Amino acid sequence: MPGGRNNTPPLRQAPLVGSKHTRHQTFGQMSKEQTKDLLKFLKPFGDDITDLVMWLRDFAWNLCPKTNELIYDNYNAVAFGWSPTDKVGHTICSIAVGRSSKNVHFGFYWGNEISDPDKILLGQGNQYRYILVTDKKKFPKAYMKKLVNKAYANSLAKVKDPKQIISGQTIVKSVSDKKRPDKVKKAAKTKKK
Repeated sequence: MPGGRNNTPPLRQAPLVGSKHTRHQTFGQMSKEQTKDLLKFLKPFGDDITDLVMWLRDFAWNLCPKTNELIYDNYNAVAFGWSPTDKVGHTICSIAVGRSSKNVHFGFYWGNEISDPDKILLGQGNQYRYILVTDKKKFPKAYMKKLVNKAYANSLAKVKDPKQIISGQTIVKSVSDKKRPDKVKKAAKTKKK
């Protein structure tokens, strides 16, 4: 199997069992360059969203270079985040694109536990907090960098066994066979009936 862009080394895939979804885990080095699977998952969202998401990905990778990218191609969204382990519960920050809304979130898995003095994070659930990203120029890079640093420290504090810490891997955690249809396609199907 060919590698990602820039002739990066090929990835090895091993199946995971016990899931309703098609699941595989990907092991590789030079994770930042391993974009083949992610670009495939983002293709239905179009070039503008893919460009914005990949720009955010570079921003996050540059702040978390010794971590791992965990990718989920799920029913409702494509979501991926950075973790010092292979566990979602240790996620520092993440990017998600909603299948029907096409909204792009830059978020924090444990956002309720990090200080947000400017009160720009959205979300009122038990833990996840995020901002909506619509434009590279409007993205508050300096402020987000501060929040990512706080989230990184918080994530490391959650790792109880230092042997769990790994780095430099892109790991596709799940791929759903079925995807939520986007609003435009759903409306077109309804009109035809």
